[in-house]
Amino acid sequence: QVQLVESGGGLVQAGGSLRLSCAASGRTFSSYAMGWFRQAPGKEREFVAAISWKGSSTYYADSVKGRFTISRDNAKNTVYLQMNSLKPEDTAVYYCAARSGAIATTRVYDYWGQGTQVTVSS
Repeated sequence: QVQLVESGGGLVQAGGSLRLSCAASGRTFSSYAMGWFRQAPGKEREFVAAISWKGSSTYYADSVKGRFTISRDNAKNTVYLQMNSLKPEDTAVYYCAARSGAIATTRVYDYWGQGTQVTVSS
C-alpha cells in the first residue's frame, strides 16, 4: 500500500512558477513509476507528466512540454513537479499517482493522492 500526499499548490499570476511535491509512504517507493495528472472543472482528468522508478525516463503532455519538469528523490520518497511560465489554462486540481510497473501516460495508476489546487490568474 502506498499513500500519497500532495503539497505546494496555490494562487499564482500568469507567467509565475510553482513547485508541487508529492510525499509517499511505504518502503517500496523507489520501485514505483510516478505520474502527475490534473483535472479542471468540468473536464476529465488528464495526464501531465510521468517519471520512471529510476528517474531515467520522463514523459510530458504536449501542453506542458518545455514549461514543466518532473523529478524524484527516492531517498526522500518524494516526487516533484516544477511548473514555470504558468498559464490560466493550467488551473486545475493536480494529482500525484503511483504504479508498480512501467512508466505510463494514461490513468493506469494504482494509487492516487487527494490533489492540490493550482490557480493561475491572468
